[in-house]
Amino acid sequence: NFTMARERTYRTEAIVLRRTDFMEADRLLTLYSREFGKVRAIAKGARKPQSRKTGHVELFMRTRFLIARGRNLDIITQAEMVEAYPELREDLVRTTYASYAGELLDRFTVEEDKNLQLYDLLADALRWFATTDRLLLAARFYELRLLNLTGYRPQLFRCVACDEEIEEQDQLFSAELGGLLCPGCESADRRAKPISAAAVKVLRYLQTRRWHTVSQLRLRRDLHAEIESVMYYYLTYILERNLKSADFLARLRREAKLFAPEEKRKENEQSADQ
Repeated sequence: NFTMARERTYRTEAIVLRRTDFMEADRLLTLYSREFGKVRAIAKGARKPQSRKTGHVELFMRTRFLIARGRNLDIITQAEMVEAYPELREDLVRTTYASYAGELLDRFTVEEDKNLQLYDLLADALRWFATTDRLLLAARFYELRLLNLTGYRPQLFRCVACDEEIEEQDQLFSAELGGLLCPGCESADRRAKPISAAAVKVLRYLQTRRWHTVSQLRLRRDLHAEIESVMYYYLTYILERNLKSADFLARLRREAKLFAPEEKRKENEQSADQ
């Protein structure tokens, strides 16, 4: 970005994706910014209790930054919190989902590649994970939106091999080909994963509706598990192939099992007909 390179300082609103301790009292932050995409910057003295930056540069916070260009790393000179999403720090399950959203976006993006829609999606997702009881649903919705915005939208309406319209029956999902295979095209990808007609229907619904509508869905636990498994299979394939770092997905997915009993109580064993 020419303007960003020319200016010695720049202002941006950003969400903290990652942070690591740096030197004695500093923090190295990976930010996803509204104006410039992903950037890395040092928050000097942020680990000191008396620092004015403390409390404004926590994980998953949306913050306005003034950042100075550095030779090797940029330096955060001011930070003013916009939205804190406090629930994400008070509940382990919500924290896990916020981590998942941030890490997934981190793996799908490169530095200084602006995408305002991705920024808005992450801000929305943090709000969903902070407030909704439909955490599984929100995660699947987020994954599909992220895939759409990064060029990996799965084809759920036509067979990716023969281009015939998908009928309402059990199908196969091909990660390699990026969508559904009809039963007649099974040989196009021998590693394709079986997927039920009900799961196809839910994925289509998630892909084509807004969160406000989607959030009303009630799914059986086994259907949740099937959809999660298909999405995990697809995301893992993409990340291993292009980014070689899908291990965090497996780890966070294991941690997400912590909430399964709670989710099962809240999801009232009722199948979704949408």
